[in-house]
Amino acid sequence: MAKYKKFLGLGIAGNFALHLAQAGELEDFKDIITADEAAPKGMFPFYLPTPTDIDSGLVLHAKDILRTYPLSTSHIKLPKEDVNVQAEPEVGLICDLEYKAGRLSKIIPTYFGAYNDCSIRVAGASKISDKKNWGEDSKGISNTLIKIDKFENGGIMDSYSICSFLRRNGELHAYGEDVELTGYSYFYDKLLDWMTNQINVQEDFGPLEPLSEYIAACSNPKEAIISIGATRYTEYGENTFLQKGDEVIIALYNRNDFSSEEAIQNITKNSYDKMSVLAQKVF
Repeated sequence: MAKYKKFLGLGIAGNFALHLAQAGELEDFKDIITADEAAPKGMFPFYLPTPTDIDSGLVLHAKDILRTYPLSTSHIKLPKEDVNVQAEPEVGLICDLEYKAGRLSKIIPTYFGAYNDCSIRVAGASKISDKKNWGEDSKGISNTLIKIDKFENGGIMDSYSICSFLRRNGELHAYGEDVELTGYSYFYDKLLDWMTNQINVQEDFGPLEPLSEYIAACSNPKEAIISIGATRYTEYGENTFLQKGDEVIIALYNRNDFSSEEAIQNITKNSYDKMSVLAQKVF
């Protein structure tokens, strides 16, 4: 599934309270100063599309692996190395990007869907992206995307929640907490303003990378997938790493259509109508 091969792939670190601590990543960001305590820590690249109109060698100053297309709608392939890997239940935004004088000027979210920012858990990685893309089938996005009417209060996303599960040996376990999308620390206009600025000003510092340089080297892509931050784990999710044979299920459901209990019942029966669901087998 290379539907988004020309899209820029970016993610956000630390946009949901307590997730970084659960993931053992707070220490990585100890030197990052944010505008306020609730602000995300930064953004990271997980996929850099190879430009067609300039010498692709210009992208080589970024990591080679980030040019490998990592998205799948059905599978997660574990790394060859013996490392711990966790699913990261998130919301993915499909966005249009606009530029002025070579700088990003506007991000316009058009669709949203269930997303898995699957990550390697290893201490001391020099950059966030070192843990994010280890090859094909290392990320996930749902085939079922939901059109955004307006990315602001009063829009369709107000009514949506995210929940996630791990199916292991035939049993379904809650993996991430069931939370409303509006529980993100930064959301709507606050998030858009922060992302636009962050992409333009973020430098090569600590675990962060110079995104504006990477984007310029990709010939300023006009579209992007942006994952807006992992939600909190349940106790089971925090302490459980992926194994071959597992199935990761991440679902976005409208609370006007289902209660939390009804959503879980439907997921248990593999009935995904009226939801954006990402179900990935681990191999």
